[in-house]
Amino acid sequence: MKKIVLMAMMIATGLSATAQEEMVKTNTCDGIETTICGDVVSNYIWRGQDLGNVSLQPTLGIGYKGLALTAWGSVGLTNAADTKEFDLTLGYTVGGFNIGVTDYWFSLMAGDGDADGRYFKYGSHSTNHVFEANIGYDLGFASLQWFTNFAGNDYKADGKRAYSSYMEAIVPFKLSAIEWTATAGVVPFASGQYATNGFAVTNVALKATKDIKVTDTFAIPVFAQIAANPCSQKAYLVFGVTLQP
Repeated sequence: MKKIVLMAMMIATGLSATAQEEMVKTNTCDGIETTICGDVVSNYIWRGQDLGNVSLQPTLGIGYKGLALTAWGSVGLTNAADTKEFDLTLGYTVGGFNIGVTDYWFSLMAGDGDADGRYFKYGSHSTNHVFEANIGYDLGFASLQWFTNFAGNDYKADGKRAYSSYMEAIVPFKLSAIEWTATAGVVPFASGQYATNGFAVTNVALKATKDIKVTDTFAIPVFAQIAANPCSQKAYLVFGVTLQP
């Protein structure tokens, strides 16, 4: 899954290549903002979970006066078995406050998912979609986000809805002319999606982003990230490049 909620994409502090955490180029015309970009990452890490190997992750978004619709996807480049992902996020931002809804879709899902990977399959116990709501606030020196699944393929072992949730704090800072973000994320209660049996710290990450100047008018943003999941006792080092027109 990506990390990719609206606020994270808009302020380039998401994590997770994620949505996943990348710098994007936004074109504005008559108040309408259009975003076109794509990341190539060495490993797809989302909220402390390993979701794939080398991946291409495109973004297409349009926004107007704080309201934005964003499409984000991920496809493996080196492993044909990697799950494909296609997410749609509708979000609204005013001042530091943001709220949004994301529809995650995966080509493969365990449990009650659709083995054929059909996008337009929305049966309550036979879909590869997960619907998530988020709310957050950017304080300037830090941003706080809360995410909860409210529909789709997210169930407990007894068949009841799990309402899997995740809370994240992101602190941006600048050091040695490089943009950094420090992230801490927790799962507040048991969740099959996040592989937790109760409250757990699932994401601790440090990310650095820098533009590599090619010409006076063109630069390529690159980033590196150290991410760890204390709950699963796993750690990752990720490198990525952002492609943008």
